[in-house]
Amino acid sequence: MRFEHLGAQPRIHPTAVIAPSAVISGDVTIGANSQVLHGAVITAEGGPITIGENVIVMENALIRASATDAVHIGHHVLVGPMASISGASIADEVFLATGTRVFNGARIGERAEVRINAVVHLRTVLPAGTVVPIGWIAVGNPAQLYSPDRHDEIWEAQKDLDFPGYVFGLDRETPDLMVQLTERYGRSLARHADDVRLD
Repeated sequence: MRFEHLGAQPRIHPTAVIAPSAVISGDVTIGANSQVLHGAVITAEGGPITIGENVIVMENALIRASATDAVHIGHHVLVGPMASISGASIADEVFLATGTRVFNGARIGERAEVRINAVVHLRTVLPAGTVVPIGWIAVGNPAQLYSPDRHDEIWEAQKDLDFPGYVFGLDRETPDLMVQLTERYGRSLARHADDVRLD
């Protein structure tokens, strides 16, 4: 399903194959010979998404750009089932395994691997060829890799990355943080009320 969002329509190369149950919304460009499988959602929420050639976006993956963080995915990238990319830049020949999470402002270098259920955190820079092991977390610039049992160290490393401030423009110490966050984000997402289905 293709949707016009905020006046922008997806641009899909004629050799790309999009499953009928995939959703492509807004300012999205998909390159030659790419595949988007069933249930995948690719949504440009105010910023563009560019997907290169020979990219495979597997079942139920989510790719989302924001007004402040576009998404760029290079050539020959595999985005695994249930993976999530939000406002990040992915270089050529990257493998993002099942259930990986890549957050706003992250940059992943060529031929990197982010293995099953691993996380590349907000504004993290993963150098070319880096492997993030199964379930591990990459944080910082340059990225430091942590096993999931090291929560206190992960929190210490990511605290200064300021997720609510960077993504939502809100101070973490705001007493009604979730009230403000959900109301502000809800207003932004309500812009989908005017989307137009194209197919």
